[in-house]
Amino acid sequence: MKLTDFYNEVSRSVDTDKTEITVAETKRVLSEAFLALAKMDAAEAFDTVSKGMTTAKKKLSK
Repeated sequence: MKLTDFYNEVSRSVDTDKTEITVAETKRVLSEAFLALAKMDAAEAFDTVSKGMTTAKKKLSK
């Protein structure tokens, strides 16, 4: 998956009837998240992403 595809998929998921978030806003938030990860050393960044994925998998299994 290309990064743009990832941004677009997330944008489609977060823009709902209750929450209106534009594609540009979503891309900006994701960009800032990647900047925050880039400031971490590799182990800390991987740990953070791993914890996020664990949380996401729990949500998907509900």
